Amino acid sequence: MPISRLARRIALALHLAAFSALPAQQFDVVETDIASVHAALRAGRTSCRAVVQAYLDRIAAYDKAGPALNAVQHVNARALHEADSLDAARRARQPMGPLHCVPVLLKDQIETRDMPTTYGSALFRDFIPARDATAVQRLEAAGAIILAKTTMGEFAQRYVGSGSGIIRNAYDPTRNPSGSSGGTGTGVAANFGLVGIGEDTGGSIRGPAAVNSLVGLRPTLALVSRFGMMPASPTQDTMGPMTRTVADAARVLDVIAGYDPNDPVTAESVGRVPTSYLAALKPDALRGVRLGVLRQARDTSELGRDPEGFASVRAVFDRALDDLRAAGAVVVDSLTLPSSEEGGVGNSYETEEATDAYLAQHPGAPVRTLREILLSGDVNPWRARSLISNVGRSTREIGYLSVLRQREALRINVLKLMADHQLNAVVYATFDAPPTLIAADVLTNPRPRDAYGRGGNRGLSPAIGFPALTVPAGFSDGMLPVGLEFLGRPYSEAELLAMAYAYEQRTKHRRPPPSAPRVPAAPSR
Repeated sequence: MPISRLARRIALALHLAAFSALPAQQFDVVETDIASVHAALRAGRTSCRAVVQAYLDRIAAYDKAGPALNAVQHVNARALHEADSLDAARRARQPMGPLHCVPVLLKDQIETRDMPTTYGSALFRDFIPARDATAVQRLEAAGAIILAKTTMGEFAQRYVGSGSGIIRNAYDPTRNPSGSSGGTGTGVAANFGLVGIGEDTGGSIRGPAAVNSLVGLRPTLALVSRFGMMPASPTQDTMGPMTRTVADAARVLDVIAGYDPNDPVTAESVGRVPTSYLAALKPDALRGVRLGVLRQARDTSELGRDPEGFASVRAVFDRALDDLRAAGAVVVDSLTLPSSEEGGVGNSYETEEATDAYLAQHPGAPVRTLREILLSGDVNPWRARSLISNVGRSTREIGYLSVLRQREALRINVLKLMADHQLNAVVYATFDAPPTLIAADVLTNPRPRDAYGRGGNRGLSPAIGFPALTVPAGFSDGMLPVGLEFLGRPYSEAELLAMAYAYEQRTKHRRPPPSAPRVPAAPSR
């Protein structure tokens, strides 16, 4: 071959290489979704390594630096290596999995055998389990990369921990991000990862999702395996997606839902999992559906102290109802549950037994029992105070039977309410009030005055085991996110996702937080 022709070919190859590298640098991960990443990968406009690196760059810029959101507990040291493997698979023309190159932010309550699982506690700072949770196995089998473990409220309450410090709200770092999946909520909101996995015992997915302008789904109790997750209350604990879009939540649920022999409760879901939750999404899914509105406040403790905050959230909620009507929904306003059962039903009887049984599965754990956790002196004072109330309680007590009876009565009353009014779902504000300021002594005071969780309506779903989904509804007067929550019958996730998708597509309330703007693109690697 003449040298001139060879030179031209080399020059052309170099030009094409430079051309292909440029989009890889310029692909913007801020507010992107799974479909967009996959389209860019297929078109050669980016690489999995470039996508992962972009998220790592954002974590470096904003998690411990800048606003110091403190959403990330551990970064996966193998993330770029895993990205390279996925890129190699693409070059070999291997098929893409449904979550191919999806960087996942995983709540640090969920086990990973290649990273510590701390539960937000300094006591477990060096604990690396010998197994992956079932959800982690399914995510990775679908092509996802566990990018990081996210900061959580210690032993699954609030938004602080002895091993993790204070998590901050992405929209206002002086305010709480809700909990206990606060790191996942703040991290996904700040675009530290493409999607997140949270855990919800009493509202820990939907709370952080609502105050960080995210979609958060608490599934039917038996839909998603809890194997490999530290329990708090096994009859209420579950995990689910936290995402910036409804479609991404559906994609993740498609992967993690279904029977797992390691979690026998999930046997109830057999035959009840659709072929695809994603396929159920329709922009006109609200047309003709009947939605019952619950306005009764389940927490009025702070109403008199901040009437303006409550009023601003109420105004957002009322506009959301108008949007639902405009989308074709029949809104039945206002409904009530019997006054004795307005809120969720608490449960402190299961925690010690469940914790001790879980720790017995882990010979390498630093402690063996809940009592040893408390005696260690390493637990945040507020969390220690609340955990002490669980010591000595048992599911064999007569009080536990009373809890189960109350739950069943509440479950029947919700089903009756839906039947009497022919409802497809019930809607309410996830919180009736904006998130509060972080108290200065929240890390040291057993009783910090931060009014955490005020105006919360999250307890209904966990008490009865029904699915609930929060979706961005806009912003209050203080430009703080407000969540609209849909609650449906058991195994109605496809219907809830479809309704939320229709609402999302009509309103498009999601906005990225100002605390974590775009960062300059790193060179392609």
